[in-house]
Amino acid sequence: MTQSVYTQQAPSSFKLNQTIIANTPFKDEQAIAQAELDTHLETQAEAVAPTKDPLTSRDRRIIGEIIQVEPESVRTIWLEGGITVWVRFINGSCLPFDRDWFAKRVAEVKATLPETPLERNERLSDELEKACTVFGLYHGEVDWLSFSTKLFQDGRLVGFVGCNQQGWYARPRQYGLNRVAASAEQVIGLLGVRAAVAA
Repeated sequence: MTQSVYTQQAPSSFKLNQTIIANTPFKDEQAIAQAELDTHLETQAEAVAPTKDPLTSRDRRIIGEIIQVEPESVRTIWLEGGITVWVRFINGSCLPFDRDWFAKRVAEVKATLPETPLERNERLSDELEKACTVFGLYHGEVDWLSFSTKLFQDGRLVGFVGCNQQGWYARPRQYGLNRVAASAEQVIGLLGVRAAVAA
């Protein structure tokens, strides 16, 4: 009786002691696809509920001045345990600082750091918005270069307001003498507008 034995031989492409990673291109494609999906989801989330940056450009300038880094490199700061101020950078690294020392330096730098035109316009815009709310007014498009605009109440032109080196000013007509006051609310009052009464 004859006996037949069958053995399987390795294919000719088989190389002993050599690692072949056949799924590498697939894994790379999968990682790329996952990264694209993550980016897309972040974009969609930002569109639905935009996150407000807790630090203003002025905050970043102050922090940058204190720790001598570029302001754009600062991502955020937080207080841990009421003792340590942590500064996180865009690259993911962090630096710790004593809270009291940091607060003292912030006060010192704030006192000497000049306001940028953008920061000035943001501050003036906030003040104007609050004053308009008090009087039940709305304003037209702001000329950001001279920070001036028209004020309206119920579709009727009330006057012109703005802010220059003298402070807040108002006038009932486009041309004429400016009436100057210390705040947006005071200058709007000079136009003869009464504060809105809550019903």
